Amino acid sequence: MTDAPTGPAFNIREIPFSGHGSWFNISPVTSEHVRAQDLHLVSHQGGMHPVLRLVPVRGAGGERVETHWNATPGRLTWAGQSGQIELTYQCADTLRLRGTGLSLRICAAAERLTPFSGTYFIHDPLDGSYLFTSYETGRRYRISVLAGQDADVRGVESLGAADRGLTLIGDDTGWWEAAVEELDSARPPYAPSDTHEKTADRADRTFTEFADAVTPWRTPDTPAAELAAYVLWSATVGPSGFLERPAVLMSKHWMDKVWSWDHCFNALALAPGAPELAWDQFQIMFDHQDGSGALPDSVTHSEILYNFVKPPIHGWALRHLRRRLPRPLSRTELTESYHRLERWSRFWLDSRRAPGQTLPHYQHGNDSGWDNSTAFDPGRVRITADLSAFLILQLRELADLATELDRADEATAWAHSAETLQAAVIRELWTGECFQARSPHTGAGTTSLSLLDLMPIALGEHLPTEISTRLAARIETHLTAHGLATERPDSPHYQADGYWRGPIWAPATVLVEDGLRRAGHVDLADEISARFRALCEKSGFAENFDALTGEGLRDRAYTWTASSYLLLAEAHIRRIHPGTTTT
Repeated sequence: MTDAPTGPAFNIREIPFSGHGSWFNISPVTSEHVRAQDLHLVSHQGGMHPVLRLVPVRGAGGERVETHWNATPGRLTWAGQSGQIELTYQCADTLRLRGTGLSLRICAAAERLTPFSGTYFIHDPLDGSYLFTSYETGRRYRISVLAGQDADVRGVESLGAADRGLTLIGDDTGWWEAAVEELDSARPPYAPSDTHEKTADRADRTFTEFADAVTPWRTPDTPAAELAAYVLWSATVGPSGFLERPAVLMSKHWMDKVWSWDHCFNALALAPGAPELAWDQFQIMFDHQDGSGALPDSVTHSEILYNFVKPPIHGWALRHLRRRLPRPLSRTELTESYHRLERWSRFWLDSRRAPGQTLPHYQHGNDSGWDNSTAFDPGRVRITADLSAFLILQLRELADLATELDRADEATAWAHSAETLQAAVIRELWTGECFQARSPHTGAGTTSLSLLDLMPIALGEHLPTEISTRLAARIETHLTAHGLATERPDSPHYQADGYWRGPIWAPATVLVEDGLRRAGHVDLADEISARFRALCEKSGFAENFDALTGEGLRDRAYTWTASSYLLLAEAHIRRIHPGTTTT
């Protein structure tokens, strides 16, 4: 049908097929942990909603045909014994399809239409196209037949329960072509701007250019780098709804939001090769900073949640981001970042410190990002050392920013606050072996076998040597053949698929690896990096992984996992091949 596809092949049951900037994808995953028999057009406007079902069939009104799905970044194919169908993105809101030997039934995923849900279907008298209108997404989906013919049209203008859809079948040559558009209210009739082959070639090139920009350092020693780039590229959506900038969602499966610490890792991975997109990722949550200075827990197309927050890793992230961006931030950008980071820090200092307390607290495990960590079993409202460690790094970054912006008095004040907080966290939470968590109500302290208690290693060079050495030794007890278990495997509370009670997570890995390296524990940092990279190369970019088997768990196409792989892989290549800049 077209030239041989380029780019990494991937399993569409694990990673959805999508185009950069698009708010919809093609996948059998239709909701959390649900995989359908057929591929669906799944939209992420207004939530995750399967809108159209795409079924390969034999002829007009024919029975469903078994096919194999093959996916690369620019092309998705159904391959059967009698023919094949190819799908590609023309642009963010438009698909091109072409088939020979196989017909394609496009029908509404929802079986019932009510006054408030489902999909309405008409044959548009304006241009002869077919139009599906989705209550769930608030958008329309237009099917324009470009070659071949439509057949077996059912459910036009029907209400209630009905089979709504049409079948695309070949003409005398055996071929058919169509376009599928996601649109708001109306647009001019569809007119192809190019052939299907050229459209697919352009989709291939668009991804390749992105991958070359973001991973110019990739080598055979980093075999998952190109696929990691695809996960990021395909999960990016254009500005829409509450997201006013291009945004990298955590996934185009059910984790289709941006959370207020996940975005930092994506910004860091993108910074050298896609600096504008990276800067948007760092800033995107600050666009919704509230009056107290807090960042929302998450933002997506039609929802902003403020009921929880996430840890203040943004000072740590900004320091690394400024080093990775190919240009220095302008004074305007520095000033804006300073004020946003200042308000975020004051939230923790003013709104999360009980009277008479020096150290801030979380109100729930969700605030830490480690939702159900065993560190929160004795009580949900906890003073934990990881929170203070991240805030210390943020205050130090504020001090440096204030110095650059000629705010000497403020720089001195931020530096003093950081020193005061660090002295307090060691004085109040360090046991001599590890850090404990305390109740801000009673002052009672407890320790756990959660890696969370060891996260102050993120302070790196700022930690006293004896503390970083003890932390490093304890971190090593969490290291399995695949990486850092979030709950020590010999803990009675360890769970293989326990979310933050055992599985390996990307953000913890990156933060620990970076802290160890800055504290001088280079060999352990190298080992953690190597094991996590090998894990991703074997098991992909899942939300988290079984610490003992390495199996990918939960959402299987998670961008911060892909970004963490890219960060560790790039750093590894640059350590062994200094000066590496190209593939």
